Amino acid sequence: MTTGLLGGTFNPPHNGHLALAEGAVAHFSLERLVLTVTGQTPHKAVGVDAETRLALTEAAFAGVPRAEVSRLDIDRPQPAYSLDTVRWAKERWGEIVFIVGGDRFADFLTWRQPNEVLRHARLGVARRPGVSEQAFEPVLRHVEDRSRVEFFPIEPLSISSSEVRRRVRQGKPIEAFVPPAVARLIDELGLYR
Repeated sequence: MTTGLLGGTFNPPHNGHLALAEGAVAHFSLERLVLTVTGQTPHKAVGVDAETRLALTEAAFAGVPRAEVSRLDIDRPQPAYSLDTVRWAKERWGEIVFIVGGDRFADFLTWRQPNEVLRHARLGVARRPGVSEQAFEPVLRHVEDRSRVEFFPIEPLSISSSEVRRRVRQGKPIEAFVPPAVARLIDELGLYR
């Protein structure tokens, strides 16, 4: 049984995250996809507290088959590193595919012990149309075991959490960018204004 891990700040979760999750489940034939909401990130400040982002993520993925939201990276000592997450997941579930977008993979060598991450989990890297594997060649040259990195295609959606936050601040609609339950929660909680 293969478990996928998809971690992030989810500030807020959007339709691009859903496309990434669905693409990974299909490509890797995942039995389970665990979404880990980051508490405190090692690289950037997050303006919305972890409990609120957890609630947003639960709302976003409530109807997604095989998806479950975890508070693992919120409850452990902070900041939470991907290496700690994949170690824990491998001990608990066995075979792990750590799902990342191509943008995160481009920064893979800045992660804490990236080759150690690959010893505990395969890396599933989402590739959008028009972006070739050659774009990732500088990272792949420094990876000890390239067979632990697998690229998979996803539907190209031009969405980011920062774009959603910007639209909320500007009073623009976000319904085309986030699941309806997320849009409702953002409105009810008065987030990103």
